[in-house]
Amino acid sequence: MFELDREFVELNQLLKLVGLCDSGGAGKALVASGTVLVDGHVELRKTAKIRAGQRVAAQGIEIQVIDAAG
Repeated sequence: MFELDREFVELNQLLKLVGLCDSGGAGKALVASGTVLVDGHVELRKTAKIRAGQRVAAQGIEIQVIDAAG
C-alpha cells in the first residue's frame, strides 16, 4: 500500500518510492520492459500519472495507491 500525499505520482517514481527499483531511471527501464501493470493492464508510459484508487503490479508485488488524507 502506498499513501499518496498529492494529486498524483509518476509511475517510475512510484516504483522507486516503494523500493521496487533503486532510481527513477531504473523505474523507467522496468516500465519499458512491459512487465508493469496499472489496474490490470500493461502500462508503457514511464511517467503515467498514478492517482489514489489505482493498483500497480510489478515483479510479483501489487501496490494499492490510497489517499493519505483519508
